[in-house]
Amino acid sequence: MNLVNFRMNIFSLLDTETVIPNLEAQNKVEILDKLVSTLESKIPADKVEKILTAVKEREEIMSTGVGKGLAIPHGKTSAIEQTYAAFAVLKEPVEYEAIDQKPVKMVFLLVGPQSSNSLHIKMLSRISRLMNNSDFRTRLLNCTSAEDIIQQFQSEESMTLSG
Repeated sequence: MNLVNFRMNIFSLLDTETVIPNLEAQNKVEILDKLVSTLESKIPADKVEKILTAVKEREEIMSTGVGKGLAIPHGKTSAIEQTYAAFAVLKEPVEYEAIDQKPVKMVFLLVGPQSSNSLHIKMLSRISRLMNNSDFRTRLLNCTSAEDIIQQFQSEESMTLSG
């Protein structure tokens, strides 16, 4: 792969195991537990626990409920060596201590290695830019399968971030 032409793609971090189109959860902790657990097929269980700890510790600093019905929980840990992501559309909105005081309906989890601060910030920025589009958020809310959600991310990302 030519690194000069390499571009980070959010959709390439998602797959049918890490995307949940109709997540049932009662609270923030349950959402985080369920999203992090989608990574179990990719990462050993002891490392999954370290990821969950890192995400919860980050959440204690400040809520990652960014408004507009979206939360972007994230964390970094030395337990992993690459970036992982998971995404869920919640069956019912959940109180998340978001900055706009409104419950969240979509949650995008991003976790990465402790050493990749620059990449982590770039990925968070990219997710925020993608999710800032209200039409895109509406399309995601209308998806009924993980495949549909991944396809929406792929098409939106190729249109929005091609420049």
